[in-house]
Amino acid sequence: MKHVSILVPKSNAILSSVIGPYKIFNAANEFLAQTENGAQPPFDIHLVGVEKDTVLYDGAFSIHCDKVLSEVERTDLILIPSFKPNDLLADVRNNQEFVPWIKKQRLDHGAEVASFCLGAFILAETGLVDGKQCATHWAGTDVLKKMYPKINVVSNKVVTEEDGLYTSGGAYSFLNLVVHLIEKYCGRDTAIFISKFFEIEIDRESQNQFAIFQGQKDHEDQVIKQAQRYIEGNVADKISVQQLAGMYSVSRRNFVRRFKKATQNTPLEYIQRVKIEAAKKRLESTQHNVAEVMFGVGYSDQKAFRSVFKKYVGLSPVAYKSKYNRDLVDFESPTTW
Repeated sequence: MKHVSILVPKSNAILSSVIGPYKIFNAANEFLAQTENGAQPPFDIHLVGVEKDTVLYDGAFSIHCDKVLSEVERTDLILIPSFKPNDLLADVRNNQEFVPWIKKQRLDHGAEVASFCLGAFILAETGLVDGKQCATHWAGTDVLKKMYPKINVVSNKVVTEEDGLYTSGGAYSFLNLVVHLIEKYCGRDTAIFISKFFEIEIDRESQNQFAIFQGQKDHEDQVIKQAQRYIEGNVADKISVQQLAGMYSVSRRNFVRRFKKATQNTPLEYIQRVKIEAAKKRLESTQHNVAEVMFGVGYSDQKAFRSVFKKYVGLSPVAYKSKYNRDLVDFESPTTW
């Protein structure tokens, strides 16, 4: 039997990312008991907190933990729920008591550890994912990169797995990670049952189609902020890095270095992301065909536009429009785009 510890962090933990895994692991126990003639359930599931009773959402909810950290000498799997994105620094600070306990369970007893969404910040604080892949909500990737530069933050993944450490993308992507864990421990048949019973799309790999690029302006480099505003205000133009550097009287090399430091993107990546975000909005909300949208965001090469769009979105332009534009009236061939 595998001992599962679902942590209950203080303050701003997302209730669904505590209750959801609890329900699913219990459902797996029930399913296997029925299909294997009363066999011992594979999971021994516990809610574990710093205190027995934890209040969430400014007192709107409370969870009674059946164990506190000091009562769990050894566990096999630790699940770290997500947080509301209010103040991640405060959340990490308020939950420091979990950090040495997670590290001890991992390093001394070989426990596996999984984080959901912004729970990645607690996992990152342990240092266990230094040099390893780590996913989180797309809105938190830039902050995670800045706070923990040793981590390989992957913004596109729904689920990562590396050496017994697991992370998931944003919001309800934790359901995909839980199904992934169920499949690993109990097999494909159980995972399929869970996905059907809870109506979770199995084997979803990318969260790119959900990401909204808002531009990273949480920095103090005023020249780079001006360049960002120029890029965003001239989305239909073809803009070169050399052109931008010249506009602000900065050498190309220095401009690229400063831009990367401030935004976590190269200037070319930023230009591409701004254009693709503009294209997404037009595909969602207008009757323009893909060619018109492509020209409207400064691309003239069909192959190049499709390649860059798919890189950042995970879908082709036609597939994206078909999925998100409810008033779709044109019938472009997916093979074309």
